Amino acid sequence: MKVKVYTLNAFGKSNNGGNPAGVVLNANTLSTEVMQRIAKEVGFSETAFVQKSDVADFKVRFFTPSEEIDLCGHATIACFYVLANKSISNPGKYKQETKAGVLDLEVKIDGTILMNQALPEFLDIIDQKEIAASLNISEDKIASDLPIQIVSTGLKDILIPIKNLDTLLTMTPDFDKIAEISKKYNVIGYHAFTLETKFDSTAHCRNFAPLYAIPEESATGTSNGALSCYLFKYGKVTAKNKNNLIFEQGYSINQPSEIRASLSTNDKNIIEIKVGGNASALKEKMLEV
Repeated sequence: MKVKVYTLNAFGKSNNGGNPAGVVLNANTLSTEVMQRIAKEVGFSETAFVQKSDVADFKVRFFTPSEEIDLCGHATIACFYVLANKSISNPGKYKQETKAGVLDLEVKIDGTILMNQALPEFLDIIDQKEIAASLNISEDKIASDLPIQIVSTGLKDILIPIKNLDTLLTMTPDFDKIAEISKKYNVIGYHAFTLETKFDSTAHCRNFAPLYAIPEESATGTSNGALSCYLFKYGKVTAKNKNNLIFEQGYSINQPSEIRASLSTNDKNIIEIKVGGNASALKEKMLEV
């Protein structure tokens, strides 16, 4: 059986930037095993499979090369870009069924796609020593005014505040240790960040998920959604700038990316999170499965 796979880049800041994803439309007849094989063959950090849904406009399943995950931000952007490009959907608001729940999203006329994420869960705070060792940095390179904390807006990540941009860009993580710690805390991986940025953005980030066969990812929508909520909780995002958050990512692996986010709040409570961006470089190929 031959399956058509669309490939494209989500969140690109430049022509060679962004995070590549695979998209398979009309995946209703594909078994979990076949979808996993396709994702491994495509080889990107995530591939999205679009199916019919009884509770939303579309059901989307997400696979890394090694296993299925509940949600993926950049693959969602890629998925709805393909649906719009192939005239399956038009600009407007949609609901997607995922393993992280039924989530709202919007396709703008200019091609920007904004996806809602689940409300934040603020979970364990983790000791600096354990994390510093796995990043091959000293503890004093980690910011002291923010906690290392597990946060989820659909997927759990360990958010790690780094003092400065130079440390973030030059550190050489121990991926085996990161995989062990990720397994220990039942998280996808690390989302390390600093508030010192290249382009006056909200934060500069690096994301590591070796437990899921992703050493470093160039653009992660879900992680930056979680980071948006974390920064609001700890006073680094204010009412003035909460609607225009910009995250830089991928520069350490020569895939410059830009992820945008906005928060709706009621006093100190977050009531809505949106993460979005654009996609480009759409191509298609046939796989034998």
